[in-house]
Amino acid sequence: MTTAPVAERTRTEGEGASRPPRRARTRRTIYTALAFLAPALVLLGVLVAYPVIYSIWRSLYDAAGTNFLGLGNYATMFTDPATFVAIRNNIIWVVVVPVSVTILGLIFAVLMDKIKWGIAFKLIVFMPMAISMVAAGVIFRTAFQENPQLGSVNAGLVAIHDAFAPNSSYPNARPRPDAGITQAKSGAITSNDAVQAGGEANFPLLAINQENVPATAKTGAPAPAAKSDEITGTVWLDFVRGGGGQNGQLGDGKKGLPGVEVDAVDASGAVVGKATTDADGTYAIASLASGSYTVTLPASNFQAAYTGISWLGPTLVTAVVILSYVWIWAGFAMVMIASGLSAMDRSLQEAARMDGANEWQVFRRITAPLLSPVLIVVFITLIVNVLKIFDLVYVIPPASSLPDATVIAVQMWSVSFGGGNDQGLGSALAVLLLILVLPFMIINVRRFRTEREQ
Repeated sequence: MTTAPVAERTRTEGEGASRPPRRARTRRTIYTALAFLAPALVLLGVLVAYPVIYSIWRSLYDAAGTNFLGLGNYATMFTDPATFVAIRNNIIWVVVVPVSVTILGLIFAVLMDKIKWGIAFKLIVFMPMAISMVAAGVIFRTAFQENPQLGSVNAGLVAIHDAFAPNSSYPNARPRPDAGITQAKSGAITSNDAVQAGGEANFPLLAINQENVPATAKTGAPAPAAKSDEITGTVWLDFVRGGGGQNGQLGDGKKGLPGVEVDAVDASGAVVGKATTDADGTYAIASLASGSYTVTLPASNFQAAYTGISWLGPTLVTAVVILSYVWIWAGFAMVMIASGLSAMDRSLQEAARMDGANEWQVFRRITAPLLSPVLIVVFITLIVNVLKIFDLVYVIPPASSLPDATVIAVQMWSVSFGGGNDQGLGSALAVLLLILVLPFMIINVRRFRTEREQ
């Protein structure tokens, strides 16, 4: 009766004798895990831990790295106006960009779920993500050039402007000195002396590009004798290519200027007569009452051509850089939110529709709350990303506007390597950037851990 238990106990003891102790098994498991983790730990130490520790240490020394300054670089950093500009711009980025990109991504994801050509729509919106930040910066800098011959945005604005308000015929023209005419601050050119009805007023002009003279222009000619109720005269380009001719006098092939508006202004300042110059530059203002008038060429004849908006100037350059970032990252937000939509229980939406809810109510009460975990992850990821933004801010603004568009990462590079050669101050800026980014990274890690546990 005791044979079976004894045999079983003997077999169990034999197996236990061949199995290593639990402590040895635990130690072997730890060694195996360390062997697999070692390459990653080495890389993290070299690429993450060491740069952080070295930057903190380097921020305590001067530019040469020989004299210990303590917190001197931090004091310098927070008394430098450029640092406050960089911090201000980073705040603008954090306030504007994550919200804009998340909302656009949500709208695109919902639209993609509704339209028939959703795949093509997703491809179009996501395509900018395939472009590097530097290449995207070059694209936007070219597109937003102020010169409409180079920048496509201003070229479009100029085309629209000219369709409704054509440019002046002779921009930047000015009068011949000592010719009895002057130019006001407004740009209008007027006769110095009052002109009686039946008199004549001539306007020799300079500083007109030969390309702005119409091909239909003829050689300037003296105006016909004025009638008693007229004022006549000639408007011409008082310049001959290659030189020659007498200043302030017609002849020698000097071109008349057609299409110039000429006004007769009475003593009260009212315009009482108008005329437009012919191909030879002559004009005749008719139906004037007896009296004296000031003959004026309005400023509209000479206003500089509209060239668009200074997009890359100090005022708007940050907006252009932010627009380029939104253009690139809206596709990322769309894909992330679309993945959340695809995992959503659609029966809840259908039940709300059956209960009479419209699409806006379904979106606000069902879709958006269910997507909130994804939206928060996208939002925080974008905050971390924009705090570290460098490429677009460095590439898009011209040198004259970079100080107004700078952010902490660009300021750090400029101080350290872009001419400042002060790695101590640059390291202090790097530590400031780390302190700003770290809380959002911790929030993101905790959210990922919470979602994994659920």
